[in-house]
Amino acid sequence: MTKPSAPRRHLPTSPFKAPVVAPVKHFALGDRVSHDQYGLGRIIGVEDGIAALVDFGSRQARIASPYTGMDKL
Repeated sequence: MTKPSAPRRHLPTSPFKAPVVAPVKHFALGDRVSHDQYGLGRIIGVEDGIAALVDFGSRQARIASPYTGMDKL
């Protein structure tokens, strides 16, 4: 099975609600973050729209966009 190249469009006459688009998360150097798996950390590197390098104290991890499970504190 392959992933569709574009999201399905919502027709205005549809009886179903339009899908909710999640806001894009942006992180900057030095931001404090919380990650569901790794815990508390600090952003030490940013690749705009691609990934963020985070120092969690005992380890460093590269978290790819859409940064699932990571929130800015």
